[in-house]
Amino acid sequence: MKHSFWVVGSAFLMAYACSPAKKEEKPLQFTVNNQASLALTDKPVVIKKGEIPGLESQAGKWPLVVSVGDTVAAQYDDTDGDGQWDELFFVTDLAANDAKTFTIGWADEVPEFAPRTSVRFGKREGADIPVHPAQADTLPADGLPKSVGYQPYQTDGPSWENDKVGFRHYFDGRNAKDLFGKKTSAMSPEDVGINSEGAVEDNYHVMHDWGRDILAVGNSVGLGGVALMIDDEPARMGVTVNDAVNNVEESVFQIVKEGPVRSVIQYNYNNWQPQDRSYDVQEVSTIWPGMYAYKNAVSVEGLQGDETLLVGLVNINNDHELSEIEVNDEWVVLLTHDQQTYEKEWWLGMALILPRSVYEGYTEAPKEGPLSNTYLAKLNVENGQPVEYFAAAGWELSDEQFTDRDYFTKYITNLTKQLSADVTVSWEE
Repeated sequence: MKHSFWVVGSAFLMAYACSPAKKEEKPLQFTVNNQASLALTDKPVVIKKGEIPGLESQAGKWPLVVSVGDTVAAQYDDTDGDGQWDELFFVTDLAANDAKTFTIGWADEVPEFAPRTSVRFGKREGADIPVHPAQADTLPADGLPKSVGYQPYQTDGPSWENDKVGFRHYFDGRNAKDLFGKKTSAMSPEDVGINSEGAVEDNYHVMHDWGRDILAVGNSVGLGGVALMIDDEPARMGVTVNDAVNNVEESVFQIVKEGPVRSVIQYNYNNWQPQDRSYDVQEVSTIWPGMYAYKNAVSVEGLQGDETLLVGLVNINNDHELSEIEVNDEWVVLLTHDQQTYEKEWWLGMALILPRSVYEGYTEAPKEGPLSNTYLAKLNVENGQPVEYFAAAGWELSDEQFTDRDYFTKYITNLTKQLSADVTVSWEE
């Protein structure tokens, strides 16, 4: 059952207006405080389930976040995998040094909201079998397209997007991250990457109303893909398109959550074997509305102490300099800006937003080889401890001002400051 913002919010307010008993009750309210001298756009707000007063007395009802008579798009996420939601998530705009008050209403079922994030993942079990949507998959080392004779995945692996930009991950053994430029805030069609018969088809390197794939990735790890520096030598996690057997024994993908305002996907690379070693690597990619970026968290098990985490920024069609920007005490930015799309047709800015506490500079991969044509940010990594960073891109057909390097730089700098800004939640007694 779908609810519009107006209907749910109005129904909640009418309940208070029409019921004498409820009229005397004080509505449950909370305030989100922005203590930064910076306006925040689509700022994530996370409320743990146990922090909501009186939830136990609502007999399984769902808390609605209401602001100025409208229900705010929110979702109820299970972050610990126990099958029960434990986190209420939404985004909101806040003026500098300001606060916004929200009211909690209650619903018998989860409302549906227009999606501002999305995940797409499709696979097929044979060359003549149509692609079907999937929530998860396990790829063995000998399951690569070169070995089985066909591409098993729609768009070569999962794609994820928000209202600004889209990304995709080559789950077919390459483990690079590609870029979808968007011309509309709507979610792209579910049949991107397949034809009318359900067969895998590269139909996204041409322009559509929603946009297209715009980035040449080659043998880089794309925008935000990962590798390791081992004893001063870069090692690719995975292989190239020409290889038939992976150096990862088992790659596991799952959609953790696809929601209207936050989507989360996870990869586990079990027994990756570079240079006679063995590592287990986990990636968790998260996207929410309003930013030309996604968040990535990477952890590695099996480290021996001479490794450095590498995060890639593809450098195939870029002829201009790389900018290294220390935005604040929390983040460092690596940024490129050029006509670095396919055939250098459009202006595109790309950036990595990296945690300053573990940043150790950057290097360049060779021009040829299994890991090439990319800047590689170097990050200190400890065994089993996640490292979080953001990868961002601004395409001129998404915003014509992205043709200007200064404009893109200012956008990334502002986004980085917004990511640093903390908001607090206080409940009214």
